[in-house]
Amino acid sequence: MENKQNLTIRMEPELKKQAAALFKDLGLDLSTATGIFYRQALRCKGLPFDVRIDEPNEITYKAMESAEKGEDTYGPFDSVSELMEALDA
Repeated sequence: MENKQNLTIRMEPELKKQAAALFKDLGLDLSTATGIFYRQALRCKGLPFDVRIDEPNEITYKAMESAEKGEDTYGPFDSVSELMEALDA
């Protein structure tokens, strides 16, 4: 049997609850999921996912600028069917 040590992780209760539910659906517990994370980090020699600040792309920036100027805006719509017609146009 492997010699294992305990690890204490501090996190918000809601985050722990949501993560535990997700891992349970995947057939894992928090301990196993944490172990997988560490193994993947070692395999990748870093974090096993991108760590970055999500920034809007050029199209989104143009849309935000247009909205601030009140240009190229549509609506408000009085019904879902009116919205759907505008989307199909």
